[in-house]
Order: sequence, then C-alpha cells, then structure tokens
Amino acid sequence: MIQLADRMEHVHSDIRGELYHEAMRMQAEGINVLKLNTGNPAAFGFPLPESIRKAIEGREAAAVPYCDFQGMRDAREAIVRYETSKGIEGLHVDDVFIGNGVSEVVNFALMPLLNPGDEVLIPTPNYSLWSNTILLAGAKPVFYRCDEASEWNPDIADLRSKVTPKTRAMVIINPNNPTGALYNTDVLNDMLKVAREHDLIVFSDEIYDRLLLDEREHVSTASLAPDLTVITLNGLSKSHSLCGYRCGWMVISGPREITEAYRAGIVQLTSLRLCSNALAQLVIPAALEDMETPASMVRPGGRYFEQRKATTEVLDNIDGISYVKNKAAFYLFPKLDVKKFGITDDKKFAGDLLRATNILIVPGSGFDWPEPDHFRIVMLPEAPQLREAMTKLGNFLDGYHQK
Repeated sequence: MIQLADRMEHVHSDIRGELYHEAMRMQAEGINVLKLNTGNPAAFGFPLPESIRKAIEGREAAAVPYCDFQGMRDAREAIVRYETSKGIEGLHVDDVFIGNGVSEVVNFALMPLLNPGDEVLIPTPNYSLWSNTILLAGAKPVFYRCDEASEWNPDIADLRSKVTPKTRAMVIINPNNPTGALYNTDVLNDMLKVAREHDLIVFSDEIYDRLLLDEREHVSTASLAPDLTVITLNGLSKSHSLCGYRCGWMVISGPREITEAYRAGIVQLTSLRLCSNALAQLVIPAALEDMETPASMVRPGGRYFEQRKATTEVLDNIDGISYVKNKAAFYLFPKLDVKKFGITDDKKFAGDLLRATNILIVPGSGFDWPEPDHFRIVMLPEAPQLREAMTKLGNFLDGYHQK
C-alpha cells in the first residue's frame, strides 16, 4: 500500500470533503441536493457579464501561446490601476503576479517564505485554503479568535497573545469568509500595530472587496501600511462570477529593498508553472473597469441583497439559531444552541441535515472553528429557493437532538 505523506495529516477540505462526496452519491441516485457548500455563483444562474464576453470575443487567439510568467502586461497594468485606486502606494507592474485563482497565488505567497516550524497568525474562523497551505509548507497555523459578540471582528488581545519568536506573518481575510464581516480602519490599524511591533509580513485576502452590502466601503490593508510588507490578494471569481476562469492575483507593496529575495522565490515558483490561464487574463482590464456588475448585485433589488433578506427573514423565526448579519460577500455563519439541540459533533449535525433535507452545508469545524456550534450558509440560490431551504432547516431543527 502506498503510504500518505506525513504533511497530509492535518490537511482538510471540508467544503468538498466527505459530506460533499456523500451528496454527490445522492445526486447520482437521482436525489436533488441543494449545494450550499461552496461560493460558486455561476452554478446558481449568475450570468457571464457582458463586459467579459466583449473582452474575449474575437481575441481568443491572443491567449493561445504562453504569456509572461507574471501575467500579461496590460492585465497587470489594470491591476496596478485598481489597487492604486484603493490607496496602495508605489505600485509597479513588476509587483503583480497573476495566478490561476487566489488559491494558486496563496501557494506562491507562502511557499518562498516559510520554513518548517515557522508560525503564521490566521483567523478562526477562516477560509481553510490558508491554514491548509501553511501546513503543506511545513509551518504551523496559529489561530487568533474573531469575536462573534463584536460582529466577528478580530480579538486584538488574543491576536497579540499568539505572537511568538517563530511568528513570521499575519493573515487578514477582509471581507471575511465565512462570516461576511467587514473590518473598519480602526480594527485594521490595531492589527497592523501588532505586525509593526513584531516585524511581520501581512497577507491581506480581499477577494470580496467589491461585494459590499448596505453602501459600505472597504479599506485595503496595504493603504494603511506603506511602511510594511503587505501582500494583497484579489481576483474575479466572486465579483464577476468567474470562478471557472481561475483568475486571481497578488500584489506586493511596502519597502522594496527588504523583499528582493522573497520576490525572487516567487519568480522561481511562477516560472516553473510557465504562466496562468491566458484566456482569463484577457478579461482583467474590462472587469476592473466594470464596477456596475458587482454593484448591481449588492444594492436593493440585486440578487445578493435580496437573497440575504430572504435567508435572514426565515432564520429570525427559527428557535435555537442566532447570527450576525453579513456586511459583505454572500455568507452567513449562524450559531446553534448546542444545549438545546445536544450537538457535540458539528459534522454529524451537517450529515444529519443532508440526509433529512437534501441540503449540503459546511460545519464550522471546516473553517477551523474550535466549537461544534456554527455552520456556514452560502446565500447564492435565488430568494424563493433560499426561503424554502431555510424553512426546511427550521423544520429539521424542530425536535432535533443529536444522538
């Protein structure tokens, strides 16, 4: 028998893990499963934006050969313009690396930095791509707690207490997945103060920065810290519903003289894979000029706005569930009354829900949350379908007690 590498011991992919595979078996048997496990807008009828269609039409041949390993120059120039408009200073096209989604550029960002035993501060709950990639690099994710009672903002005292001599970096996910939290300037400045005090690199995952509800504004972390090395990560999967295009990027800002060796390592990795999806890169300039597409989804009457309304209106009437309304993205991270429902295993809860209602969700442990009392709802189906799903959830919980 081929033995699994030791590095895989703690790696987990609950978004497409065991429950997902069970749901796929159910679907193969003809059972209609509502998959609320992953943020995949096009799977729920979000169309290809016309701006993207026009950007590709007639230009397909330009994407046939390999392009620059960092990315097409006009795409990188568009990214520089966009990130500069967010207040990030001193950017050049050579500071941009385009990848096959943020998933790939997270790997490029972490691998050249981390040695075995290094530690990286990362929020709990978090999008587990980050914790898994840190583990695969041989390093240790150290979780700082986000506080539900404070609208899921990071607990700065807890963050500070987790710093050790082995800490190399801090991850900020803002807007946050899975909570939908949006951090303000004061919170970000408090986090950056810790980074300054301990000479930490900051990784700021901002892929939901264009999906802001209730006319809120996003502050880019790097705009507050020109003196620090900040790696800003973003992409088009969510704002323009282009998950399958696999189009993401990272931007390095801060004092260039201290990042030369690190940049060289990123160049080594990006060169090895030759280039990212060139067809997707063709659309970056058009997408970053098309702010109407994401704006149309988050304003009243838009799908994200109305789908959140439909979800929360039903949840408000389910005994034993509480939640913090998301300020961005399309996720809720509700809390279950574990005493009422006798829940000691959130994965079992999610499995029981799947088998009883044909609704697939991800339990909180899939986002490195330490208690069995949360789960994530992906609010991507249209409003009537979400109302029906939340009603089924409420009916399921009525009388549920984990055995």
